[in-house]
Order: sequence, then C-alpha cells, then structure tokens
Amino acid sequence: MKFPRSLAVAIAVLAGPAMVASAHAADFPQHEVRLVVPFPAGGPTDTIARIVAHGLNVKWAQPVVVENKPGAGTMIGTALVAKAAPDGYTLGMAISAYTINPAIHSKMAYDTLKDLTGVTELARSNMVLVAQPGEPFNTLPELIKYARSHPGKLTYATPGLGTATHLAGEMFKKAAGVDIVHVPYNGSGPALTDLLGGRVDLMFDLVYSAHPYIESGKLKAIALTSGESDATLPNVPVMSDTLPGFKVYSVMGLVTSAGAPASAVAKIQRDVAAVLAQPDVKKRFASLGVMPIGSSPADWNALIRSEIQRWTQVAHDSNIHLD
Repeated sequence: MKFPRSLAVAIAVLAGPAMVASAHAADFPQHEVRLVVPFPAGGPTDTIARIVAHGLNVKWAQPVVVENKPGAGTMIGTALVAKAAPDGYTLGMAISAYTINPAIHSKMAYDTLKDLTGVTELARSNMVLVAQPGEPFNTLPELIKYARSHPGKLTYATPGLGTATHLAGEMFKKAAGVDIVHVPYNGSGPALTDLLGGRVDLMFDLVYSAHPYIESGKLKAIALTSGESDATLPNVPVMSDTLPGFKVYSVMGLVTSAGAPASAVAKIQRDVAAVLAQPDVKKRFASLGVMPIGSSPADWNALIRSEIQRWTQVAHDSNIHLD
C-alpha cells in the first residue's frame, strides 16, 4: 500500500522529535564526562563516585573523570555543576547537604530547584544514635525520660552547623520534647573523638562509621534513625517505634544542570542502575554501609523537593540560618 506523499511527510515530521531523541540517547556520550565530587578525595562520597565512574567508563567506552571540588558545605562543587553547559556531560554528586543548604542559606550561587535537576538517587545510608557506655540509659524511652528529667544536661556532637546529623538532632529534640545541647565540631573525626573520650554524651552518626565502636563496646547504640532495621545492627530498634513518623537517613545521588536533554538524563539513569545492579558493586556498597537505589529522575527529583521542604521546616523551627 502506497501512502500519499503529504501523509508520509506528516508522519516523518511527527516522528522526527522522537527519532532524534532516541538517537541522542543511543549516542550519549560522545566524549568525556566529568563527575564533580564536592569533597576531598578519599571519603565515602568520593569512593562511591569512583565506583560509579569506573562502571560507566566500562559501559560507555568513554572516560568519566572524577573532579574533587570541596568547600562551602558542598556548594562550591555544586555551583560548578549548576553553571555547566546543560548537556548532561557534567554530573555532580549530591548528598543530604544538597537538600539542606537551601533550607539554611538565603544566599547561594545557584538555585537548587531551578538550576539543577536530579538524575538518579544512588544510595542511602542509615544513621544511628550512639552514646557513651556509662550513660544511665540504654533505650530510647529511657534516654527521653532522662533528658526530660535533666533539661540541658545532655550534649550531642555533630560535624558542624547545618549538617545532616545536626538537623537530625534538632528533629529529635522537637519530636521527643527534650532539651539537649548541640556541640558542633569541625568534622566527624573530632566529634567522634570527643564522644569516645566522654566529653560529650551523644552523637547521630552513619552506621558504617559508628559500627566498629559499637561492636567493640566503646559506644552503645540507642536507636536507628530510619524506619527500617539495619542488617549490620539487627538488634538495634528504630526510633519510629518510640517516636512515630520519625525517619532520617543520609541520601546520595547524581544531579546535572537544568535543561540537560531528557534523553541523555534517562540514558545516564539506566546505565547507572545497571552498574549498581552488578554483584561486585553491591558488595562494595555494602562494605561502605550504603544501600544502592538507582531511582528514576522523577522519583529522585520528588525526593529532593520533599527533603528541601522538610529541612526548611526543621531549620525554621530550630532557628538555624547560616548567612
């Protein structure tokens, strides 16, 4: 059957954008991709970035170059991604600070929701509330009871103002109706050192960081902050058992500059998900205490928006503003 020329042209015109998008997706990437990590080399975020970069390098037969751009609570590296060409060739690692910064800073070099877009959530990691072994409480209900009876006596350490563990502590204070004193440090190392030394009482920390000290008895685990149990700490209860609805975890994902072709973003997400599904990658993630995700761009963007809203409310309630 022969179509009239006019109909054939019309079909070609209508199909054109879809065919072009499909071709772009199949062809991406055509050259080097850079992955910006807003931390120094060697930390867990950098390690995960390099695992993903290696997997994509193999899959794409194109170099995926990790660039470490630390500083300003991840905002220096993120600004580079926001200002990059909107072509998908510049990716950025985004952790919980990515959604916290808009809540605590009124002046930023970029607009998180307008200048950037999510590609995929890479992983999540659980937090645990830990305490000195000699503290007169062993469970979350006992801790809450003690804190209410001794307002202002207990202290909790964090890596600094405006960090995920700082806001988790403020969420806990409000949910439990307790008065505990925040003691900010310049990084997780000094905070953990003072907790182990008995100079502070409590700390919200990532499970993989706190686990060795819990296992050795140098710290005791009070409760997990996520809504699910953790395989590495199977006997530790979750905070939502005592405080319904309480759920905090550390997130990590990929973002790129807004306006990047949807076909390229979808291709990156699919290929990253394939990398995360590899058994050796799963094993390495587990050794870092993180759970691979590989969500869709839509789901990751929805989570980013909801997390910004949540942290904005926490910051408002706790009067946390860093400008």
